[in-house]
Amino acid sequence: MEKHGHQIRFTVARGPLNIASFLMGTTEFLIGLRSEPDKIHQLLEIITCYLTDWLRLQKQSFDTIDGIFILDDIVGFCGQPDFVEFASPYLSRVFNAFPASVRFFHNDADGRVCAPYLPQIGVNLFNFSFLHSLSEMKMWTKNQVVLVGNIPPRDTLALCSPQEIAAQTRLALDSVEDTSRILLSAGGGMPDGVDSQQIRAFIDAVQIGERQI
Repeated sequence: MEKHGHQIRFTVARGPLNIASFLMGTTEFLIGLRSEPDKIHQLLEIITCYLTDWLRLQKQSFDTIDGIFILDDIVGFCGQPDFVEFASPYLSRVFNAFPASVRFFHNDADGRVCAPYLPQIGVNLFNFSFLHSLSEMKMWTKNQVVLVGNIPPRDTLALCSPQEIAAQTRLALDSVEDTSRILLSAGGGMPDGVDSQQIRAFIDAVQIGERQI
């Protein structure tokens, strides 16, 4: 990476709920939120302590790091009470593992529950599902978080023609009056099978939209 002029900028890890679901199974973990809450808190405490140590180790190993990137889609399966009790306090500790300029959260499951709490958790960059519009997410986050999204990864970027991708990208930009705090990207991960022409059509449409603004 360094030979090509790039540097490592982020510590990266899965989030506490995601790791808990890997250890227990997703169904068992979600049932445990209600059936064994004390034990779930004990597990999340162990995971969070491990995670903060792991993030700090990455930071110590690469002095170019100035960001924390956490991926946790299981957050999107929680209702508001469970998010407040089981997700928010542990995510807050993870995102404050060390002082970082960028605190980047990925959740491309349902993002409505977590969005209003992101600023107080410490998140300032959020990659969310294409199922939510840019205008909805701006409202839910009170425009306090930079939004990364939300072009459909499979149905648009992978399956559409370059012309259709450009049209959908312009629609996304046109859907909001205030285009500040938006980094247009996939509303989730980049899928397999997206070729250079499709990516170029997306980038060109974004650049045209920026010039018009």
